[in-house]
Amino acid sequence: MAGMVIVGGGLAAEGVAKTLRRESYEGEITVIAEEPHLLYERPPLSKEFLAGKASADKVILHDQAWYDEQRITVRTGIAATAISPAEHRVTLADGSTLDYDKLVLATGSSARTLPIDGHDLDGVFTLRTLDDATALHDALKAGDKNLVLIGSGWIGMEVAASARALGNTVTVLERGRIPLERALGAEIGREFERVHLEHGVVFRTEAGVEAIEGAGGRVTGVRVDGEVIPADLVLVGVGAAPNTALAETAGLEVSNGIVTDASMRTSAADVFAAGDVASSFHPVLGQHLRSEHWQNAKSSAKVAAQAMLGQAAQHDEIPYFYTDQYDLGM
Repeated sequence: MAGMVIVGGGLAAEGVAKTLRRESYEGEITVIAEEPHLLYERPPLSKEFLAGKASADKVILHDQAWYDEQRITVRTGIAATAISPAEHRVTLADGSTLDYDKLVLATGSSARTLPIDGHDLDGVFTLRTLDDATALHDALKAGDKNLVLIGSGWIGMEVAASARALGNTVTVLERGRIPLERALGAEIGREFERVHLEHGVVFRTEAGVEAIEGAGGRVTGVRVDGEVIPADLVLVGVGAAPNTALAETAGLEVSNGIVTDASMRTSAADVFAAGDVASSFHPVLGQHLRSEHWQNAKSSAKVAAQAMLGQAAQHDEIPYFYTDQYDLGM
């Protein structure tokens, strides 16, 4: 028996594996994680971890002993490069293959970048992985840097709070009128802006970012509407894109994520998706939704695992978000 294979290294991958065991599945479970770490959760990366209030051990979901006890094989530091739904087979970066009875794609999403000059200079960061967060924390921990944030969504505003807590100077560049307006509306966005202003954050709204300036291969500033704002560090926080390459090359239906039904089944037999990468049909709202949130990763993973075992499960939770910035939580 080939068993269950899960591709991914985050909360959704962990949730599928854990639920399979809780539902008394006794077969093989193998998790393929491209990053070198055991499975971890991402929400603390821009908050407690970045601010130095939590170590890497606190974001890792389980130690190796737990996986051994649960008889779950986790292969870290290796990418899945192709899947063949017809053959029920996954190909890995080292050329080896792994057969499966059921497969879950929990490949998450990647930080978007800006197609502007200077995006690849030293000192320019995105934040999506534990390694990203470690590098950014190391750059900020002395508390003497001038950080410019491009984007005022969830990541940008949480990083602003963490960077200020460490003592750094923070300037936020936002092309809209109000921080977090797209997510929360103008009134609540203004309240978050007020709290950040009280903590010394500088905002430049309706800002047209033209380029990231540098010297000797390292960032020195951001050019905005013809003016250069000095910067020791730059974080680009302009959203994330679902990691759909495996699904696309395998011929699965993809539209703003891997398309699934309400039970997290994809268009290919015995292939499921969960977490950030899944655009699942919501039976209550009557449309496909893709949510990049902690609770969605947990709930979609549980449904996917139950459906893999033939249970009548549907992902029907209403999506929500939370954030912590300074002493303000929502």
